[in-house]
Amino acid sequence: MKLTVPSTINRENKSGWCPGCGHGIIMRMLAEAVDELGIQEDIILVTDVACGQLAVSVVEWNDIGAAHGRPIITAAGAKRARPDQIVVANPGDGSAYSIGIESTIHCALRNENILALVTNNCVFGMTGGQMSPESLPGQVTTSSPHGRDPKVNGNPFDVVKTLGKFDIAYLARGSVSSPANVIKSQKMIKKALEKQMRGEGFCLVEILSPCPTNWGFADDKAYKALEYMKEHQEKFYELGEFIDKGGEKA
Repeated sequence: MKLTVPSTINRENKSGWCPGCGHGIIMRMLAEAVDELGIQEDIILVTDVACGQLAVSVVEWNDIGAAHGRPIITAAGAKRARPDQIVVANPGDGSAYSIGIESTIHCALRNENILALVTNNCVFGMTGGQMSPESLPGQVTTSSPHGRDPKVNGNPFDVVKTLGKFDIAYLARGSVSSPANVIKSQKMIKKALEKQMRGEGFCLVEILSPCPTNWGFADDKAYKALEYMKEHQEKFYELGEFIDKGGEKA
């Protein structure tokens, strides 16, 4: 099989993401799905004031830069204003589940016909690697130097447990820890886009992603971030499809 660069990826520009970051892989998966569905001229990407914002330099789509924590609700507004467009919000876990948790919950309650594509790297990445709602028990961050203590900081937020009983179109979690998981995750993203095209309602696809810089695996140690994902992140956060109204498994 010959690999080709998706048509809407601008290879001339540099992304700005750190070496080993999963954001670029996630954007490529989305771009591949966009190409496969032929919606290159009909997509709006809503980014956050965070690492995901760097996507605008490498993808050639219409985009909206939302306030921090507001890409999901901004995407809902864009979809209501332009129902003919395919709208994708791309917040991180800190945005979607901390400052923007009310947007995530209420867009799901209203079953807004958008895709929330959440990058979960278990930290606030752009602001220095602070603890996020997704940080694992015992995980060392710049704001939990002795590790996250559930007795002090509470347990990590799991969106599957929260939205698992909601009347939404699709809820899934993938990962970029291996080629096999990347293939599965790309299928999840494509399925969510297809559901939006059919007007089925709210879709949330969370992708587990490494953050080598803020996990302490920068530079030549970046490969160890994938080991950390498999040994810790994926053992805590279950992968798979959890809500799929009327669809087949990815």
